Parts: sequence; structure tokens; C-alpha cells
Amino acid sequence: MTSQPVEATGHEGHLRQGGRGLLLALYTALRSLKLYPVENATVQRALDDLEASSEALLEADPEIEIRLAGDFIFVNATRLRLELDNYASFSHILTMLRSFEVGVLRVHRAVRRQEWQAFLSILLSLAERPVAEPFEELAERLEQATVRGLLLEKAQPEAETTDERAREVAKRTYSQGVAVAKEVVTGIRLGRATSVKKVKRAVQMIVDQVLNNETSLVGLTTLRDYDEYTFTHSVNVCIFAVALGKKLGFSKVQLYDLGMTALMHDIGKARIPIDVLNKTSGLDDAEWRIMQTHPWYGALTLFNLRGYDEIPYRSILVAHEHHMKTDLTGYPKPIRPRALGLFSRIVAVADGFDAATTRRSYQTVPIEPDQVLREMWENPRRGYDPVLVKALINLIGIYPVGTCVILDTMEVAVVAAMNPDGQQLNRPMVRIVIDVDGGVVPPPGRLVSLGEQSAAGGYARSIVKVTNASRYGLTVSDYFV
Repeated sequence: MTSQPVEATGHEGHLRQGGRGLLLALYTALRSLKLYPVENATVQRALDDLEASSEALLEADPEIEIRLAGDFIFVNATRLRLELDNYASFSHILTMLRSFEVGVLRVHRAVRRQEWQAFLSILLSLAERPVAEPFEELAERLEQATVRGLLLEKAQPEAETTDERAREVAKRTYSQGVAVAKEVVTGIRLGRATSVKKVKRAVQMIVDQVLNNETSLVGLTTLRDYDEYTFTHSVNVCIFAVALGKKLGFSKVQLYDLGMTALMHDIGKARIPIDVLNKTSGLDDAEWRIMQTHPWYGALTLFNLRGYDEIPYRSILVAHEHHMKTDLTGYPKPIRPRALGLFSRIVAVADGFDAATTRRSYQTVPIEPDQVLREMWENPRRGYDPVLVKALINLIGIYPVGTCVILDTMEVAVVAAMNPDGQQLNRPMVRIVIDVDGGVVPPPGRLVSLGEQSAAGGYARSIVKVTNASRYGLTVSDYFV
């Protein structure tokens, strides 16, 4: 097995960047044509951008092949990575093309601007009414319009599994949570009113998903976008906190309250100057004092929000207490002795785990999840409730979802879920991502259980050690979305 990183070539990088630009331009042009007549300046600019994006890609390749495979989009066999800022546009393109049973869109170098316009106009006109044979109707209309530079291939029927449907629901839930968190924080920064009802709906979706399919949603906490850290972190903390609450036997109503407090726990950071919040080096004493004010600002912000809609008072308390530590050596310093509330202790554990395992502006190398859990469990100075840390370990296992591991078979795998047998914390379900010959297994990898027995009576596979996915050129989140 090779230990050299599998690095993307310059051409692959060009395809990824250019492919994202082309799909975004395609989405923008489609939306513009839907809203305005073709003569409108907005539509014309969008078509100009679409033409420029396709020409830029066609400079290096004689043809562009956009292929749909499950939830993924490939441009000339290079998979485009799902990111939070392109999720909506990619999903719209996928949905539109799938509705016409399109599996492949080929763009030839000879494609003309008028052909792009005709293609998008035909898509929109056909989308307005039910069509018995959508692909055949679309192909016929393109033929009538003499569109030669764009060719379509019909999608091959795929049997959608229950697991795939569950992942799709989980992705929508996660994306909605991030969008709401972003809207709330941005609104507070700009002094706009916040829709607490939207927050409640997002939390209800997360709670329902954790109750119905916890594994799919917890797996998405591996999708940690560096630029969107403030928002993905809040959603991740919400997911972990709700899953912990479920483990502790909370009722559904209690889980809603807990989810609300977790999603809003860092809302005080909306009052912290951006240059301090996003500083890439260590904070100096003055900046650290500013950062330590965010729990107090959080409590004040949530207290003021109660006028818009119902805010659980526990949310105000958790925003204030989640960095205090159980021995009260954290911040802000309490005026008198106090016992931290259960919600505050749960959110502190979820917050600490996600923060330590995520790449941030000042922490470019995240700590491996198993090391984080060990430190939280063994070091009392971290100030976490040991009972809740143990509950977290029982929830996500010794090797949490997203941990990259080397197996004794010389395969590399990513932990996908706990072993269904709750007693085997050290034998999770994993996705094989690099096989015994050193070849990369394309997403979603090959799912196996480390509890599986070999013919000789022992275990077929065991974990040798934890490793860093980036060493092998892997992006863990690719195997969960």
C-alpha cells in the first residue's frame, strides 16, 4: 500500500473549478430565464456568463461531459465536490435534469450561445406541464430547434435504496440548518429582526431526523466547511446535543428545547468583530478578552429576541454557561457558586468535541476524533461532565464517525457508524476507501463491519491505528454526501 498522497492534477483542479463555474452559470441563466423575458439585460448577462464558462472549459478539452450519477455530478469523469455555497444550485440542476431523465449532457466545442438559450427555454417550457415521455419530448424539441452543440443521453434506471433516500433527507435537513444559522447570525450583525419560527422549524427537522435516522445525520457532521465554520459548527453541536439527549431518554419536546439551545449557543459571536473571530493566528490578550464576551452577548441577544417569539429560557442560560466548565474555572466567571444546568453541560460536551475536531481559521489541522475523546475523558482540567463524555463515547464509539483508520488488512477506511452491537465500541462499521492494492475506492466506499468474523474464527479486519485522511488525498465528507 502506498503512503504517498493521491493529489489532484492541475487539469483535474481546472475541471473542478471550471465545472463548478459552469453549473453555477447554468443555474443562474435558468433562473433568469424563468423570471424575465429573454430580451432582459439580466438574462443576456447570464447567457454571456454561461457562454464564457463553457468556452473556458472547452479550451482544454474538445468536449465537456456532464454526467449525473446518484447524488453526484461529474465533469469529464472528475467529480464536483459538494460545498455549502453550491448545494442549492447543484441540487436544482440535478432535479431539473432528472425530471427529464437526462443522465449525460455533452457540450461540444462548436456550441453556440443561441443553442444554450434554446436548450434552457425548452427545459422551462416543458417543465410547466406534465409530459408522458420527458426525455423523448426534450430531445425532439432540441432537434426541431437545430441544437447541435448540446447532446443528451438518457439516464439508466437506478434502484434507489432506502439508505440513499435517508442520506438525501439528511442532507436537506443539514443544509436547511446551516442556512437558518447563517440567516440568524447575519441578521443580528446587520440589526435585522430574526425569524425564531424558522429556527424552530430547522430544529424540529433535526430532531425528527435524529429520531428516525441518527446515523445519516451524524455522518454529515463530517462536512465541515472552513469558510462556513460559524454556521456548520452550530448545526453540528445541535446534532450531537440532540443525539445525546436521545441517548439520555429525553422526550421529544425536551429534545426540541435542547436542539434550540444548541443551535443558538454561539449566537453571541455575531457581536464579536469579524477580524477577531476570523483571525488566523493566536489571539493576543486583548482579543481573547473580546472573544470571552460572546457568552454574555449571547445571553443578551437571546433575551432581546424573546419579544419576537418564544425563546426557551434555557437557551439564554446555555448561551451564558457553555464555557464555564463544571468546576467554574472557565468563562465568564460567576459571581457566586452555582451548578451548571444539564442542558449547558450537554452543549459544552458537544461544542468541545466538534470544535476540536474541526479545521478553523486558527486551527488549520484538526485533532483526530479519538484523541479528542480521550482528552475530554481523561483530563479533568477540560471541565466536562464525565458522565456526559462517557455518554458521548457510547453514542459515537471510541472511533467516531469520520475517523480515518488503517486496518490490519492494509486497507484504509473511514468510520461510518457504530457497530449495531453496542458492546463492540472498538469495532465500528467502516467504509473501505483504499483497497489492499493501494487503489482509491470511489465514494461512497465499500461498507463493512469490523465485527465480521473470518473463516478461521477470528475477526476479518481490525483497526491498527488512526491516520489523517489528507495524507492519502481523501476528503472524508465525500463518503457521506
